[in-house]
Amino acid sequence: MKFSVNRELFLRPLQQVAGVVERRQTLPVLANLLLRINDNRLSMTGTDLEVELIGKVDVANAESGEITVPARKLLDICRELPEKADIQFILADGRLEIRSGRFRSTLSTLPANDFPSVDHSDPDLSAALDSKSFKKLLDKTAFAMAQQDVRYFLNGMLLEIRDGHVRSVATDGHRLALGDLHLETALDVSKQVILPRKGVIEIQRLLQELDGEVSVSVGTTHLCASSEMFTLTTKLVDGKFPDYERVIPRDGDKVVIADKQELRQALSRTAILSNEKFRGIRVALSAGQLQLSANNPEQEEAEEIVSVDYEGESLEVGFNVTYLQDVLSVIDDDRVRITLNDSNSSAVIEDPGHEDATYVVMPMKL
Repeated sequence: MKFSVNRELFLRPLQQVAGVVERRQTLPVLANLLLRINDNRLSMTGTDLEVELIGKVDVANAESGEITVPARKLLDICRELPEKADIQFILADGRLEIRSGRFRSTLSTLPANDFPSVDHSDPDLSAALDSKSFKKLLDKTAFAMAQQDVRYFLNGMLLEIRDGHVRSVATDGHRLALGDLHLETALDVSKQVILPRKGVIEIQRLLQELDGEVSVSVGTTHLCASSEMFTLTTKLVDGKFPDYERVIPRDGDKVVIADKQELRQALSRTAILSNEKFRGIRVALSAGQLQLSANNPEQEEAEEIVSVDYEGESLEVGFNVTYLQDVLSVIDDDRVRITLNDSNSSAVIEDPGHEDATYVVMPMKL
């Protein structure tokens, strides 16, 4: 096995694929990448047994073969080589020799047969999505995923494909984020799956590098997102996601329209003196204004009044300020719509200019 490749062409897919590999592994081969040469095309595969990413790149002077090499060392070597350098790889006597200019190194290898493969059974459905729109859908909801919750199905994202749209839903039990992406062509079948947290993060990272369409196929145990040069496969979480429709309040009669940037800055200033552990902030709503106030165990306090479009009854409610800030950071419009009912009900936050996302934040007692 041997091949030559330009550093820049090689480095981009190498960085993506190596990012999947965990630094601490129980199996030595999982710290490696599988390199496979076929018809002057190199495929690089990295996996942690939950997510598998394959990157492809065209190479020259190639001889077919396959081997696994340490991911981190290969990436570090290629990063340190000069820009636009040509790199030659030659497999000899069980070691991979790397040459570029006056530089020469050899890496240890493990047999390709030891490398685990992910299930690639026939999918139940496939859809072509615009890569930028799909990334935006995930970005709008991923922040609400739980982290290390005992309810393991919350440590991920629900992806629902039905009725001509793809819906993403994430919740940690205290807040919920829901996004919708309409499909150009409706599918005959519907599917509801839970992506694990790492799978969502790796898809977001991959989509950042892609343009054009990405093919998404969903099977019984795996979801696969593929383009011409990359194929990412992630295991699905085996569990039942809560009925998110029941969490969204429908009876709110107090509708507030605020300037997003003004509200975001006021929250940031006021939050400085909130309790560092609970992050509580008091929101007092009255005609034409929203008063934000916070205090902490050191008896320090802050308050600020934000002008808003509101003419209803007065209301006082407490929220975790971080949850409000997270929502405002993913809303595109210059304004934000907040719908409330009473001091014990969750707030529904929406983008008035786009009806494709809904956020629910539960109140907290202060």
